[in-house]
Amino acid sequence: MTTITRKPENPTAHLTPEDIEQIGIELDAIRQDVIDSRGASDAAYIRKVVDVQRKLELGSRAVLLASVFPPAWVAGTLGLSVAKILENMEIGHNVMHGQWDWMRDPKIHSTTWEWDNASTAEGWKHSHNQVHHTYTNIVGKDNDLGYGIMRVDEDQRWSPFLLGQPLWNFVNACFFEYGIAAYDLELGKNLRIPKQKRSDAFKRNAKNTLNKIRKQATKDYVVHPALSIPTGSFLPTLAANFTANLVRNLWTHSVIMCGHFPEGVETFEKKAIPANETRGEWYVRQMLGSANISGSRAMHLMTGNLSFQIEHHLFPDLPSNRYAEVAPKVQALFEKYDLNYHSASLPKQVASAWHKIVRLSLPNGWLAETNVKNAPKQVALLYKLSTGGPKVRRAYDAMQRRAENQKRETVAA
Repeated sequence: MTTITRKPENPTAHLTPEDIEQIGIELDAIRQDVIDSRGASDAAYIRKVVDVQRKLELGSRAVLLASVFPPAWVAGTLGLSVAKILENMEIGHNVMHGQWDWMRDPKIHSTTWEWDNASTAEGWKHSHNQVHHTYTNIVGKDNDLGYGIMRVDEDQRWSPFLLGQPLWNFVNACFFEYGIAAYDLELGKNLRIPKQKRSDAFKRNAKNTLNKIRKQATKDYVVHPALSIPTGSFLPTLAANFTANLVRNLWTHSVIMCGHFPEGVETFEKKAIPANETRGEWYVRQMLGSANISGSRAMHLMTGNLSFQIEHHLFPDLPSNRYAEVAPKVQALFEKYDLNYHSASLPKQVASAWHKIVRLSLPNGWLAETNVKNAPKQVALLYKLSTGGPKVRRAYDAMQRRAENQKRETVAA
């Protein structure tokens, strides 16, 4: 993909300004219907999920006290993995979006919730709720486009470092919670600043994050394994906690990649976003910049209903249990205005996202232009681009741009 303004065919070119504002009006009406009907059944839903999650975690940890026995280890690890996924996805993510603030329950409120994760609630709410959801898929503004370590759009500049991004992404998946903690801190940018010139806000946030990581590590890798010592289960419980965190990290990383990384999801240029972007324009950007995962109710629950990523980005503050209800109305709106409602199964979305990460680890167009016959020549070109410095790479980019412009002009003609 590349930003929609550089595509041979802009998927929004057929929309008039009046169409876009009408889309905003119709989406506002869908949202208001849910706002007006929120009530006891919604509150009962989230309280039940929280109750089940806590009992599942408590029960799993109790079983792990005897995890020296293999069946107990398997059952406890499986239960703890599911409990951690539920806590992060359906509860933590959505509570911190303020989806349940209307209940005015201080125990399930965005201002008081702290989740089972390395990143702090305060840091995550800033980088995710404020930055990502405001500037969704704007290249250079939305750091979720590759998290600063990967290139997931042709308009992001290629460098030889990116040849390793499939590896970076796999490592990031295994330790995703720590990657997100570093991302929330904008660690790479801040570590390049001399220590004495770093902002007080960064120092405070870094201290809070380190304290959070210490507490999480103490709980999972010291306290609970220590409680298992009397049964001789210290090491099995330690391994179970590590495994549950690994499973949670791999699952959440996969789900979150599916939201914006698959092929066909649109991105946007900073200069193409009007300074006074209207609500209708903002809605259209969310519609085209997100992708859904199709599946069962159980799968939707385990993704925190982020399988309805399109609906979540349109209405991030609506209760997650209502996304399934509004999805058909949203899809009908896509069809009415001839827009692509991007939805596919989990395996397809994950494969598509990984394909893009591999494809864009290479210079633009390199993989598509490579075949068995010209492979030696293409490898030589890749070596030249990797070692030739920025001037050589800029010349290659310019050549690719000319080819894209020629393709666009051909389509227009």
